[in-house]
Amino acid sequence: MDATQGIDRRAAPPPDVPGVGEVTARIKDCLEGRFTDVWVAGEVTNLTRAASGHVYLAIKDDTALLRGVVWRGSLPLLAIEPEDGLEVVCHGRVEVYPPRGTYQLTIDRMHAVGTGALEAKLRRLHATLEAEGLFAPQRKRPLPPFPRRIAVVTSPAGAALHDFLETLRGRWPAAEVIVVPSRVQGAGAAVEVAKALTLAARLVPAVDVIAVVRGGGSLEDLWAFNEEPLVRAVAASPIPVVAGVGHEIDVTLADLAADVRALTPTDAAVRISPDRRQVLATVDTFEQRLQAGLLRRTATAREWLERLGGSRMLVDPSWILRDRQTIVDTHDTRLKRLIAGGIERARERLTAAAGRLDAVSPLAILARGYSVTWIEADGVRAARPLVAVQGLAAGTRLVTQLATGRIHSRVEEIDLAEGEPEITVPGNVRGCRKQGGRDDGP
Repeated sequence: MDATQGIDRRAAPPPDVPGVGEVTARIKDCLEGRFTDVWVAGEVTNLTRAASGHVYLAIKDDTALLRGVVWRGSLPLLAIEPEDGLEVVCHGRVEVYPPRGTYQLTIDRMHAVGTGALEAKLRRLHATLEAEGLFAPQRKRPLPPFPRRIAVVTSPAGAALHDFLETLRGRWPAAEVIVVPSRVQGAGAAVEVAKALTLAARLVPAVDVIAVVRGGGSLEDLWAFNEEPLVRAVAASPIPVVAGVGHEIDVTLADLAADVRALTPTDAAVRISPDRRQVLATVDTFEQRLQAGLLRRTATAREWLERLGGSRMLVDPSWILRDRQTIVDTHDTRLKRLIAGGIERARERLTAAAGRLDAVSPLAILARGYSVTWIEADGVRAARPLVAVQGLAAGTRLVTQLATGRIHSRVEEIDLAEGEPEITVPGNVRGCRKQGGRDDGP
């Protein structure tokens, strides 16, 4: 049967018909009065981050979709950072937006449903960052052995800071500690810790090491230290970073990216600082060794001075001069002998060379009866001596050099008889003829 049967469609409306605003206001009062404390589970979808800082999203399941909003001031209260596809449980209140006639869930708390989704996301991010080399051991830097300035990034209200400072005070009270405050849990905490790390690295004077600490908690509580912005900030820090997050069994991606992973905030203080008692004990040991070494060197020097005082050098210094004089005399005698021998050998070489030179001297050859003849023209002697009769003519004037003096002559006749042997003389004397032989002169 049609539900509209029996309704008079031509009936006039009542005189007091409410407007859209009034109806919407009634709906608003009804919904907001009944749904002030609402828990809802579903999958996050259609997430949008506005420039104002608010987050708009929707929670859906297989049958319905509920729009929601997280105001900027409520973001720090969330246990996790909302993301599309994340299974969550949200708490809030239902509110009606009259201008659009829509309702939405105003969210003030958010938790992940179980840890499966978070662990899957953690594994994916771990694989990505590991492939980039952010966890490589080669990137790890050593910590300074005696830090003077230490920056601690943590929540000022947390027990982790108290444990860290208490341990550091007992081990190395000489260090100056600068606390850089930051939230360490909830939505937006990862970005806040990353900014605090950047601020700590820019402190003036510069710090020697940065500690990022937080107490223990569930995977959801520690999730900020598994988020990409914070992990990259830890890896990019120009100052060595020590991460002490959670308990011994808790391992976050920030721990893996840090230069040193501490098991707890207390362990972070231990790894950063030397134990002053051990340092003092080492100093005492060095002091004792230094004193013992000085005493040994003093005793050795005293013995040396005593031996020196009784030495011959101080008792009779003149023996040094006598000894040196003997050495000088010995060297003088040897040097004179060497000089005399060298002069004698040089004289012998000079005599031998003079004999060889005399043997080939043109004057010596002339003295044995040879002569040298040149052509003379206009009183000028030719540059080269005669070695053959070819080219001579009767009447040619000649100059003949003997051992003593010269003979000036004229060619009367030229004998071209063959078979006469040519006499070759050594050196530069060519064209010589033995005196008294054939063709001795004109």
